[in-house]
Parts: sequence; C-alpha cells; structure tokens
Amino acid sequence: MLGRRWLRAFVREDEGGVTVEAALAVASLVTALVLCIGAVLGIAYQVRCHDAAREAARLTARGDQARAVEVAMRVAPPDARVTVREEGDLIVAVVTADGPLLPLLTLTAEAVAVREPEGTR
Repeated sequence: MLGRRWLRAFVREDEGGVTVEAALAVASLVTALVLCIGAVLGIAYQVRCHDAAREAARLTARGDQARAVEVAMRVAPPDARVTVREEGDLIVAVVTADGPLLPLLTLTAEAVAVREPEGTR
C-alpha cells in the first residue's frame, strides 16, 4: 500500500515534464530552421557578390568603367561595397557585403580580368 502511494506521488510530480520537453523540442526546431534559412541566404548573397565582381571586372577590362560599378551594384546584394583596381594589365574587382542574418559575417568575392587591347572593342 505504501508503495502505491509513493508511485502515485512520483507520477504526479512528473506531469509537467512532457510540456517542458515539447517546449524544448519546438525551440530546437525553430533554431535549426532559422540557421538553415540563414545558410541558404548566405549562399545566395555570396553568389550575387561573385556575379557582381565578375561583371565589374569584365566591363572595366572592356573600357566601360563608368558602367562597371553601376552594373555591379545592381547585381550585388543590398549595401554591398564594390571596388575596382588596376594591377598592370589586370583588372581586379572586389565586392564585399554583410551577411543577411549575421551582420558580423562579411562576404567577399574577387574577380580578375585581363584588359582588352584598344582596337578589339
């Protein structure tokens, strides 16, 4: 008889355990979902940075430096920074942007193109 009372008291103390476990499971799932979405957005931003750097380097190599930064800013993620520099016959374009969900993460892409001769345009 004493054993049954102890068992009932023990079971009654554990009644809220399922609620706590469910809350932790939901919080874990939401955290995992946010991290996955952040990873996908980060990859998309990185691809856009790479495309913008490639366009800026290509247009500058063809002699269209006026449009190079403009086109790169259109292709790049919001608030990206585009820089184009010359190193001899090489044109180097660098695009940097902050990560979409983690602002401490900086995404960078660099593209290099060879300057085209004047008569081939």
